[in-house]
Amino acid sequence: MLRRLQACLLTVVFAAASAHAAKPAPIKPAATVRVAFDREGITAIDVDGFADVASGRKVSAGDPVRVASISKLVTAIGVMRLVEDGKLDLDADVSELLGWSLRHPAFPDQPITLRLLLSHRSSLTDAAGYYAVPLGGQLRSILDDPRAWDSAHAPGTYFRYTNLNFPLVAMVMERATGERFDRLMHRLVLQPLGIEGCFNWDACSEATAARAVVLYDTEGKPVRDDNLGRKPDCPVVIASDGNCDLSRWRAGDNGALFSPQGGLRISANGLARIGQLLLGDGSVDGMRLLQPASVQTLVQPLWTYAPETGMTFEEDSGPDRGFFCRYGLATQTLATKREGCRDDPFGDGVARVGHSGSAYGLLSGLWVDREAGTGLVYFATGMPGERSGGRSAFSAVEEQLTLGR
Repeated sequence: MLRRLQACLLTVVFAAASAHAAKPAPIKPAATVRVAFDREGITAIDVDGFADVASGRKVSAGDPVRVASISKLVTAIGVMRLVEDGKLDLDADVSELLGWSLRHPAFPDQPITLRLLLSHRSSLTDAAGYYAVPLGGQLRSILDDPRAWDSAHAPGTYFRYTNLNFPLVAMVMERATGERFDRLMHRLVLQPLGIEGCFNWDACSEATAARAVVLYDTEGKPVRDDNLGRKPDCPVVIASDGNCDLSRWRAGDNGALFSPQGGLRISANGLARIGQLLLGDGSVDGMRLLQPASVQTLVQPLWTYAPETGMTFEEDSGPDRGFFCRYGLATQTLATKREGCRDDPFGDGVARVGHSGSAYGLLSGLWVDREAGTGLVYFATGMPGERSGGRSAFSAVEEQLTLGR
C-alpha cells in the first residue's frame, strides 16, 4: 500500500514538473511602443527594442509602422469628412457610385450601404480574398465567387468582421471624388492633422520611409517593410505583367490597391493625434476636422453581441472568441458586460473606444476614454499570429502595454 502511494505521489510530481517545463516562455517582442495622451497632448512615452534589428536602429514613437486594422478607423474618418461635404451618404445604395450592382446573390433586394460596410454587417466574407488584386485588376471579380458571401445571413442582420468591406469603401470614395484613395486620405485626414503617414508608402516622403519599423515574425524573420531605409520598389501588388506603373490606376476599379483595411503607415505619435480627434469631438488643437455629431456617429455601437447576432472573432486571425462585442463605424467599444465577451484588456471595466490591429507579427491598439479625456496607443512587433497568454481575448503583451508594464 505504501509503495502504491509513493508511486502515485511520484506520478503527480513528474506530471507537475512536465507541465511546468512545457509552459512556453514569455514572448519578447522585437519592439514595443506605448504613447499615452489626453486632449492637450502626449503625456507619456515608453519604447523598447528595435525598429530595424539588422541595422541596430532602435524604435521610437515617431517611427512609421504598418498599424494593421487601425487603418479602418482612419479610413472611416475620411468617409465622414466626405459625408459632411455632401459627397457621400451613409445610407445610400453604394451601387449607384460603384456603377454596378453590389448585391448578395441570395438577397438581391437588399441594398448594401456604407453604414453596413463600415460596421461589418454587409454579409461579405474574406473567404474569397480581399487584398491580392494586382495593379490593373478589378476587385469586382472577387464578388463573383460564392465564398465572398455569407449565405446564411442577409445584409444588416449579422456582424462578421470582414476586411473586404474596406476596399469597397475605398472604391466608393474614389468614385465620389475622382481621387486616388491614398492621396485622398492624405488630403482629408493626414495633412490637416499634421501627420506624416501614408497608405502603402507611395504618398510618404523618402525621409519618412527611411524610418520605417520592420515587422518580424516570432522567429525574427522580416515579413513586411524591410526596405533598407527607402521606399519599396513597388508599393502595391504588382501587375500581372510585372509592371508597377501607378498611372494605370482608375478610380473605383481596385480599392484594395492601397490597403484601406490595414496598410496605413503612421507613427504612434501620429495615432495619438487621431485619438485626440476622438477625445476632442472632431477638434484637435483648435482645428476642427469633423463635427461632434460625426464623431458620435463613428463611435456609437451599431452591433452589440448577443447569441446568433454575430461572430466575436476574426476568422483568419485565430480563435480569439469574445474579442469583438460592440462595434460602430470602424470603431470597437471595449469592456462589454455580457456573457461570452472578453474584450477588456485594461481590466477595469471602462468602455473605451478605438480599434485594434493584428497582422504580420504586429499587434496594435488605439483606445480612448472619452469621459475621462485620456487615451493610449501601443504596438508590439515580433508577435505570434494568435493572441495568447492574456486573461482577456487580447494577448498578455497587450494587457501589459495597457498598464504601462
